[in-house]
Amino acid sequence: MSTKNDRLFLITGATGNTGDTTVRLLLQRGHRVRAFVHRSDARSESLAAAGAEIVVGDLLDFHAVSAALRGVTGAYFCYPIAPGLLDAIAIFAQAASEAGVKAVVNMSQISARREANSNAARQHWIGERLLDRTAMQTAHLRPTFFAEWLIWYWNYRGTGTSLGYNEGVLRLPFENGRHAPIAGKDQSYVIAAILENPEPHDRQIYPLYGPVEMNHYEIADAISQTLGIPVRYEPLEVATFAEGLKAKGLSSHLVQHLSCVAVDYQNGIFAGTNNLVEVIGNRTPMTVEDYVNANKVAFAKDGFHAITSTPADASKGRG
Repeated sequence: MSTKNDRLFLITGATGNTGDTTVRLLLQRGHRVRAFVHRSDARSESLAAAGAEIVVGDLLDFHAVSAALRGVTGAYFCYPIAPGLLDAIAIFAQAASEAGVKAVVNMSQISARREANSNAARQHWIGERLLDRTAMQTAHLRPTFFAEWLIWYWNYRGTGTSLGYNEGVLRLPFENGRHAPIAGKDQSYVIAAILENPEPHDRQIYPLYGPVEMNHYEIADAISQTLGIPVRYEPLEVATFAEGLKAKGLSSHLVQHLSCVAVDYQNGIFAGTNNLVEVIGNRTPMTVEDYVNANKVAFAKDGFHAITSTPADASKGRG
């Protein structure tokens, strides 16, 4: 039987909003961790300093993925909203099966379903089914929109100096739809817990939510009260939102996804809340106020630059 010290976990997307904390949690709990990253940078160097083994590679490179999975007990699979998801899942499934990996936690999304209009969301649903056909113990996470969206789509009007805001604006095509924003860090506690003890979670699909369901008018009010500045929510038409994304240089794949999930959001697909972060992750999830208070410096600048390069978790949404 594996013990705590002889298990090795592979974390993909290791420098992202869920991966980074997952790596650190597993290391703190005495496990060996291999961090799969797309490039070496200050973030990967920080993980190495914490004790992680760093592997640089691409999830679409079969040989790189195969090498990274050798000796691995359990893995976290996280792929951005970008072309190639099903190829990456097929590569991962084959390489993991050859390596004898016992369990995988798969980052999916709340809009993943057979009938999804978003190509990415439908591919996530198919990817779940493909992983379920392996011998691995599989658990699929379907989070609602990350709390990080509040930074990625934040528009500020201010001096740009340290906490020098005048006004904040959220411009999104969500009408009066609702969701309970969930921080990536909170999800990491769920990921780590399942990797440590995967058997009870085999073939399970877990929707993940923050603690309080809100519409964006209420979210704007919560940000306003926390930062002490006026904050407004300005609803957009989906088409206007899509044109803005295109103008920022985002890929057609990502724009199609975000446009479709905006309609899903309006139709209640993202709504709900539950206690799975507490029950599985043994952690009280952050409220919007908690998240903003912990990230005040990030709200001192316009946030849209954070999604123009579509990093693994930023482009998730999660959606």
